[in-house]
Amino acid sequence: MAEQVARKSLAGEMVAEFAGTMVLILFGAGVVAQVVAAGLGDHDSIAWAWGIGVALGVYVAGRTTGAHLNPAVTLGFAVFRGFPWHKVMPYVIAQVAGAFVGALIVRWNYTEILAMADPGHTIKTQGVFSTLPGNGTLPIGTWGALRDQIIGTAILLFVVFALSDTANMAPSANLGPFVIGLLVVAIGMSFGSAAGYAINPARDFGPRLASFLTGYGGAWRDQYGSLYFWVPIVGPLVGAFIGAGLYQVMIARFLPQGEDRDTVKPSD
Repeated sequence: MAEQVARKSLAGEMVAEFAGTMVLILFGAGVVAQVVAAGLGDHDSIAWAWGIGVALGVYVAGRTTGAHLNPAVTLGFAVFRGFPWHKVMPYVIAQVAGAFVGALIVRWNYTEILAMADPGHTIKTQGVFSTLPGNGTLPIGTWGALRDQIIGTAILLFVVFALSDTANMAPSANLGPFVIGLLVVAIGMSFGSAAGYAINPARDFGPRLASFLTGYGGAWRDQYGSLYFWVPIVGPLVGAFIGAGLYQVMIARFLPQGEDRDTVKPSD
């Protein structure tokens, strides 16, 4: 019976992670499609809609899982906050699936507009779904983009750890998603030019796969023809370890002991 309850609990957590990540992508990929393909809005529209999408996704899944919505976040909490390792891969699968389905919905809804703006489904609109070095236009290569993803995700995890640490000055539960959304807006406005601030392997890989399966044959490569899909996966995972580790070393160990710092981890 206990094993059956555990399975049901994990299934519910996976559904929550799937739904929250799907909501994130609906707003995020949707706004990029509107700006890039329809010509409505600008960089600030993109930054704000991604941040709002993250906040709303966290509100959707927050009570069930704490709303990781990002394999980098899940990894950080597994390494440094005691999140159960046996749940890491199920969470990652749910996050990638949610991002994939969200991107498919955006792809379907923008079928006519994408076809008008880019009939060949080329690099011109590939950025609607997945990131590119220098956003496909600036002189950034693979290693510059990797550096950017490591730094951007390190910032994300460093601040997320602070916002979720009840021994620090964590916002109350209902304000946490809002503040995390603002964090993503700030990263987009400050670190969005070198690699499109994926800072989330699921956010990039799921939509990249969706675009590949719906006509974007070059989805795995960048504007230089180099195999690029691995950069927004490896970079955020490395950055997560660095950012979360730095928070533990620089901040957490100096805070009052005995506090519950597990505000983002669901029950085992």
